[in-house]
Amino acid sequence: MGDIKIIECPRDAMQGLDHFISTSKKVDYINSLLKCGFDVLDMGSFVSPKAIPQMRDTEEVLSKITRGNSLTELLTIIANKRGAEDAVCFDQIAYLGFPFSISETFQQRNTNKSIEDSFHLLEDIYSIASLNKKKVVLYLSMGFGNPYGDKWSDEIVYNWTKRLNATFGTSIIALSDTIGCANSDVLPGLYQSLIDAFPSIEFGAHLHVKRTDAQQLISAAYTGGCRRFDVAMKGFGGCPMAKDELTGNLPTEELIHWMEKNKVKNNLNTEAVSKSMNSVDTVFEFQN
Repeated sequence: MGDIKIIECPRDAMQGLDHFISTSKKVDYINSLLKCGFDVLDMGSFVSPKAIPQMRDTEEVLSKITRGNSLTELLTIIANKRGAEDAVCFDQIAYLGFPFSISETFQQRNTNKSIEDSFHLLEDIYSIASLNKKKVVLYLSMGFGNPYGDKWSDEIVYNWTKRLNATFGTSIIALSDTIGCANSDVLPGLYQSLIDAFPSIEFGAHLHVKRTDAQQLISAAYTGGCRRFDVAMKGFGGCPMAKDELTGNLPTEELIHWMEKNKVKNNLNTEAVSKSMNSVDTVFEFQN
């Protein structure tokens, strides 16, 4: 078992692109990622196709991918009760990811609901997940700061974590830096305080970064006790509901370099990772 849990996020990498990636390309790419040894693949979403048109074929992709003997588990994002009901119909899916923002502005922008409305919606989502033997991954958006003028502090993060855990028994929370404002001076203390206060919760890091800051931010989160990292190959992606200029996802290769440098164990198949990495530009139709 690796010392770090790695969540590869092709869904987050693809969802903001203007052009539609064909279903067959998505299937081939996800099949290649399933051979890499990632712990989890965030591979699609059950949300309105009007909101995220790129993910409108998630059901078809799920029906066509080949798990084989891969131990990688699958996660899909949901934003409402209907999405949860659709997602749990698929045996392949282990996790339902729900974006819960501690910024009122961003929660409205991202899900068209207030924070309190989203909190009450979670009662249905946790119930649906439990009945169908799925786990909920709560993405605590604006977990490291807020560009919208809403209040943010470590205490606000702590209080929401406490409320979510007390009400729903929340077991996985990924602090999410939707707009790239995570500070390496803040991360160690923030993670350490949360992990000490809530030992039953697995805390993760979903960072949107400038590549030049990646290594420093990984080190900061790891120092604080974080052992779960969301990544995307070549740093593709970012949240299409966020504010204007987007930083990219934490590049998979930056985490790999950091693990090699710091002798941190992982379960990755180097050859399979290289093969997937080499296909990224073709899959995403990226041209220099």
